[in-house]
Amino acid sequence: MSIRATLRAFFTAGKGVVRGLTEEEAGADPIAFFDRWYLEAREAGLYLPESMALATSTAGGRPSVRQVLLKAFDDRGFVFYTNYESRKGAEITENPVAALAVHWPILQRQVRINGPVEKTSSEESRAYFDSRPRGSRIGAWASDQSSVLAGRDELERRFRETQERFPGGSELPLPPFWGGYRVTPETIEFWQGRANRLHDRLRFTRVADGWTIDRLYP
Repeated sequence: MSIRATLRAFFTAGKGVVRGLTEEEAGADPIAFFDRWYLEAREAGLYLPESMALATSTAGGRPSVRQVLLKAFDDRGFVFYTNYESRKGAEITENPVAALAVHWPILQRQVRINGPVEKTSSEESRAYFDSRPRGSRIGAWASDQSSVLAGRDELERRFRETQERFPGGSELPLPPFWGGYRVTPETIEFWQGRANRLHDRLRFTRVADGWTIDRLYP
């Protein structure tokens, strides 16, 4: 982070810690409020403000968690992309619900999201796939994600073979095993750090005609 970005980050953090988080500030639309916090994280110059933890579980309730990147969000939900045959993809197939956590520690803020998961449309997946650097697209084809790998040489060989399969500037089709997932939020919780660990926690819960909001003990 640059000095200017660092100062902006500490200013944003200090404002949040001192002023806290009120129901009036959060408003009635948690997606719009998330957009505001996300924009402030980006403006503060944080590295990968779109990084988020994704928790999934098997049908038997055995959980796993990993970091993924938030690539889009709107009223429909929060989108990330992956190999559908990865561990996360297999668990989502078995148990199509997930939890997300976005944490901006220097701002003393985090957001927790829970809800069902579904695949994005092939059109959405294709549009995002085409926007990626060519090397990343080749890597998506080459990686049998989450499978046991004999060694680094095997992965690099598969990458070279994929380059040969799609030479030069030839079009790379969307892999049939790769695309997006959308988590449709049933609850969204905003956490703002405060002094003496008297943190502010506001939880939005989806209802038929919008959202309800509750304040939780820290």
